[in-house]
Amino acid sequence: MTATYIKTTLDGRKVEVIDGWICLAGVREADCLIPMDEHPNRQAIGKAVPGATHAGGRLPFTLAEAAAVQGALSIAQRDFDASASGITQRLRHAVWAKAHADGVE
Repeated sequence: MTATYIKTTLDGRKVEVIDGWICLAGVREADCLIPMDEHPNRQAIGKAVPGATHAGGRLPFTLAEAAAVQGALSIAQRDFDASASGITQRLRHAVWAKAHADGVE
């Protein structure tokens, strides 16, 4: 298990990237970052966290934090699990990403 510390929230919980997931207090939040321009709740996030440029799940990130998150996510993606279950999981993610891009929810 690889964990990369990103920040601590105001209430003291750690935000980390663990095995390709953005985690809050060790619980998975998201597996990718969304730029604020594309986020459906960008106005509320912008009011609550004025410097936020990206979000991962419920977590807003500044540009520097988003760069650290993206770097850790990229490193996790490079670690390739060549087992049958690892390949199945990658295929499942690819099919879901394609379906989501086509508008299926």
